[in-house]
Formats: sequence, structure tokens, C-alpha cells
Amino acid sequence: MTTITDRLAIAHSRIAQAAQNSSRRAEDVQLLAVSKTKPNEQIIQAYNAGQRRFGENYVQEGESKINTLNQEFPDIEWHFIGPLQSNKTKVVATLFDWMHTVDREKIAQRLNEQRPESMSPLNVCIQVNISQEANKSGVAACEVQALAEKIAQMPKLALRGLMAIPSADVDEQTATKEMAALQALYNQLAQGFASIDTLSVGMSNDLELAVAHGSTMVRIGSAIFGERDYSKA
Repeated sequence: MTTITDRLAIAHSRIAQAAQNSSRRAEDVQLLAVSKTKPNEQIIQAYNAGQRRFGENYVQEGESKINTLNQEFPDIEWHFIGPLQSNKTKVVATLFDWMHTVDREKIAQRLNEQRPESMSPLNVCIQVNISQEANKSGVAACEVQALAEKIAQMPKLALRGLMAIPSADVDEQTATKEMAALQALYNQLAQGFASIDTLSVGMSNDLELAVAHGSTMVRIGSAIFGERDYSKA
């Protein structure tokens, strides 16, 4: 039976191999362990295996975990990676280190207003709907520049890059086209903003393709923690 420690090692090995295949350094691709719906005990197991970055999708669940774990494990870096309603921004602004899914100015404004003065700026990524799916969150590629300019003017936010969830279960040609478009958009944004250094894309099923197209942070959940029980979300 494989343990969380074993699965983390396998994930890091995949990242290292993908980076090598793309003539990149493995250390330039960070692993974000997606711990949504998983108990604190499993997060602690991953922590003890060396993992420090964890991603949560649900505000209430993330709030509970952070409040419980931060006192004993203050060096955990918490990333919010799910959709966020404007009436729940305060929890993300006051507890999380990163917010990956900013997709409109109103959310950014509220996060900026609610980020405590005593904390460092909240690291944010703009979510892009690179697959142009009607049922998927994120701004269109043509809207990224304008939103980035707004965020860059907000002193309590640090604009770090882009996040995307490309199409699932598509042919290789379509997947590659979306990743290439995202990479081009990221490179264009990086030319205009010195703070841009993060391309958050790639999960268990497309990690290698994402790394080949410049991903700096891959989000892996079930391949580390096992299948999720959404009844506990």
C-alpha cells in the first residue's frame, strides 16, 4: 500500500522528469498539494514528508483547517484555488497567502480592502478561461491585460501570474493548443509586469504537457491524497 509520502515522491519524480524533458530545472516547478475535502491528519502526513504548499477550494473548509493547523505549522503556505463569491472574500484576504482565481475587478477590490495592514500583500493570479468553455470560470484572454492593470494598482495585492484549468478529456492537439495559448499569454503579461513569475496550470492528468508549456506550479490532489469524498466538503 502506497503512503502519502510515497505519492509525493512519485509526483516530484514526474515533475523532475517533465522538467528534464523540456530542458527546464525541476526546482522551477512547484508542487501545490490540493487538500480539499481531506482531513487535517493527511495534511500533517504530507507536511511531515516535506510538503509546505497546500491548496483549498472551499472557504469554510479552508478557514477551519488554517485556524486549526497554523499554530503548530506556521510555515504552511495556503493557496485558495476555488471559485470565490464576493461575500466570502474576507476569509481569503485575512487567512490565505495566495489567491489563484481572481476573475473580476470587484473580487480584487474586496481582497485589497480586506487584507490586513499587518500582513504582506496577498499573492494573486488571474484565472483565464483558456478553453473558452461557457460553464467555466475565468476571464477571456483578451480581458487579462485590463484586469492586470487594475490589480497592479492595488497596494495590498501582489500580481503574480495566471491560473487556468484547460479542457479535460480532449485530444492531444486541442490540449497542446490551449497550453500554448496560455503560455503565450503568460509571456506577454510578464513583459509588462515585473512581478509576474507564476503560471499555475497542470494537474495529475496533464502535468507533463503543462511543464512543457512553462507551468511553474502544478496542482495535484488525488494522486497524493487519494480520491476525494465530496460528502465531507
